[in-house]
Amino acid sequence: MRKFAEHLAQAEAAILERIERTAAQAESSRASLLSGIGDDAALWSPSRGYETILTCDWFLEGTHFLRDKHPADAVGWKCLARAVSDVAAMGGVPRCFLLSLALPSTHTGFWLDQFLRGLGRAARRFGCELAGGDTTRRRDILINVMVVGEVRTGKPVLRSQARPGDILFVSGRLGEAELGLRLIRKNKRRLNSRDPFLKKHLYPEPPLALGRWLSEKRLASAMMDLSDGLSADLPRLCAASGVGAHVHAGWIPAVRVPSRRGSGAANSLALALHGGDDYELLFTVTRKKLKDIPRSFHGIPITEIGEITKKRALLLIDKAGQGLPLPNRGWDPFQNPR
Repeated sequence: MRKFAEHLAQAEAAILERIERTAAQAESSRASLLSGIGDDAALWSPSRGYETILTCDWFLEGTHFLRDKHPADAVGWKCLARAVSDVAAMGGVPRCFLLSLALPSTHTGFWLDQFLRGLGRAARRFGCELAGGDTTRRRDILINVMVVGEVRTGKPVLRSQARPGDILFVSGRLGEAELGLRLIRKNKRRLNSRDPFLKKHLYPEPPLALGRWLSEKRLASAMMDLSDGLSADLPRLCAASGVGAHVHAGWIPAVRVPSRRGSGAANSLALALHGGDDYELLFTVTRKKLKDIPRSFHGIPITEIGEITKKRALLLIDKAGQGLPLPNRGWDPFQNPR
């Protein structure tokens, strides 16, 4: 028993050493991170003139990814991207993160190496340094990421400031990630991770620069990220602001469903309304500032999709101008677990 315990301790030490190498390769600026991996806890010093953003996110096998179908490097990338998206939604910049990782001993070799490869790429891409965390052994893979971000004092964009008459916008194209998930689930074998139809699902890139720009220029009155689908996230923004909304179905930038891929029967509007994992921005703008909103920002489309209303109802407006209640069919882990 003692030898077994010593073996486990050595194995964990080796895992931690590999994680630390990933952190070293992804280091950005240590101006705010005074002490990271190597001590019992990290030391963080907020930048002068900034407020601190704290967020965390679970990424669970069987719920958020499938071990036998999702590439390990995509799991590493996406577990950080999901949490970073919350920082983008407040107009902030991610600075560092903590990683809690539970995995079986069978996945401490090649799978872990590929996971750390994807995680390291994401850390460098988003400028977010690994500051520490925890590891343990478990039969299934559980990942929790906690991100520390910053936003200029007085400039965080909240969900609660939308007002009647504000115009509703989204970034990017909606439903692409859900389409990618359907393609993965439909195929019995693992697909090529470089397939362009899978990119949004496997390697999402939250629009950090857009969120920061909207915050710095004080253009967005309210904002949040689209993680659970438009039909699930819009009610949250409206509830926080005490308002309703009219969304025009024909204005929504919906995914183009490739019929040649065997998914032609899928409804692109349904994917755009109810599909999760897009990690785009949903935001409102007062009419006075509409002239300052471009059609795209650094190549990311920005699309007007509706208007905020005083009456607390969510209506989907069809081409004939008729409004029907917008059903909430987005992602809810307690209602529709995968």
